[in-house]
Amino acid sequence: MYKKNKILVTVCARGGSKGVKNKNIRLLNGRPLIQYTLDIVRKCGLIDDYVISTDSKKIIEIVKKYGFDVYFKRPAKLAGSKVGRIDAIRHAVLWMEKHRIGKVDIVVDLGVATPLKSVRDLENSIKLLFAKKASNVFSVTPADRNPYFNIVETVGKRVRIVKRMKKELTDRRDAPRVYSMNDGILVWRRDVLFATDPFFGNKANMYIMPKERSVDIDEEFDFFLAETLLKKEEAAR
Repeated sequence: MYKKNKILVTVCARGGSKGVKNKNIRLLNGRPLIQYTLDIVRKCGLIDDYVISTDSKKIIEIVKKYGFDVYFKRPAKLAGSKVGRIDAIRHAVLWMEKHRIGKVDIVVDLGVATPLKSVRDLENSIKLLFAKKASNVFSVTPADRNPYFNIVETVGKRVRIVKRMKKELTDRRDAPRVYSMNDGILVWRRDVLFATDPFFGNKANMYIMPKERSVDIDEEFDFFLAETLLKKEEAAR
């Protein structure tokens, strides 16, 4: 609980993955990917409860082996690759409110695909929601490319910069600062989560994470990069 607000964490992990097979339970530096996120849940002192949402028997086995409860198996209609995670999060929240903890004030979703996030990132994201009086907070990292400077698209037969400014830019440092959303942390006030646009309302805010903690596991190279960073961190201890 933080500032008398009941906080629920959701961890959504489908069994299937097109980019990397069995991504959520694949070993990363000797540990299942999902374990990195569960470690954060275990260490965070601000949350009141958690819920794991998965359609996979194997993920359920691994999560339980690691000492976490799984209260239900995600319905098949919410398990397809075309189903947005927001639907699974809402389902998990409603289930928990009905069966375990009553109505919550704050919902935090932790993305399994961003394993290098820290418990400090989680706690700071929650605190930022209150400090900024925000409707929601999502984690980002400074973008490698800028749509005002070096990201292009094809329109008809033409290739052009994605976003044009009135003044021509000759230096990327003069372009507006942009960020990439990572898969790490989403924080909502409960009513905002169930609103029509739960992401980009007038009071949305960003929590900025460094690139070394923002690696999203979407393809094989990402596994290599995350494992390299983990081993480097271990060697430095």
